[in-house]
Amino acid sequence: MKFLFDLGGVFFDWNPRYVFKNVFESEEELNFFLSNVCTNEWNIKQDAGRSISEAEDELIIKFPKYANKIKLYYSSHRKMIKYVYQDSVEILKDLKERNILCYALSNWSAEMFEGMTDDYPFLKKFDGIIISGQEKTIKPFEDIYLIAINRYELTTNDTVFIDDNLENIKTAIRLGFKTIHLVDPHQIKNEIYKYLN
Repeated sequence: MKFLFDLGGVFFDWNPRYVFKNVFESEEELNFFLSNVCTNEWNIKQDAGRSISEAEDELIIKFPKYANKIKLYYSSHRKMIKYVYQDSVEILKDLKERNILCYALSNWSAEMFEGMTDDYPFLKKFDGIIISGQEKTIKPFEDIYLIAINRYELTTNDTVFIDDNLENIKTAIRLGFKTIHLVDPHQIKNEIYKYLN
């Protein structure tokens, strides 16, 4: 058995609100900014390979009054990580002690992922990490899963894919992976041990 992990929501509690709740005076303005300016849809384009500078320029033209806050989004990206789920780090360590191959497949801007393995050394325990921004494609599209399958010689019916996003899980199921839809990261040990017994 091999394991293919997502990172955000599985290892990292990441949310732009952790930064911007201290920037806006009201919840209403915070919600407007994250729903209409620096939206999830906008952020995903950077995960798919668009440069940060291009993304910022696009928004600043549309929302000039938010220029400073738009630039704050990626300059404060690390601060959007509130904490690391230690249960996930511990299970990764346990799997590696059992000589089980573990990989990561994450939607993440290539620019923003630079330095992450130094800042979070547990990432070095993975036998390989695929970052969407580097590959110019994202989950839930099948092509990024196929990159993982081919690069790491994965047999899908003998590989467990773990992700917090249901759409990503659905693609993995279509490709034949065993899956864990991780709704609660604190349950990761229980879910993974089901595949080890």
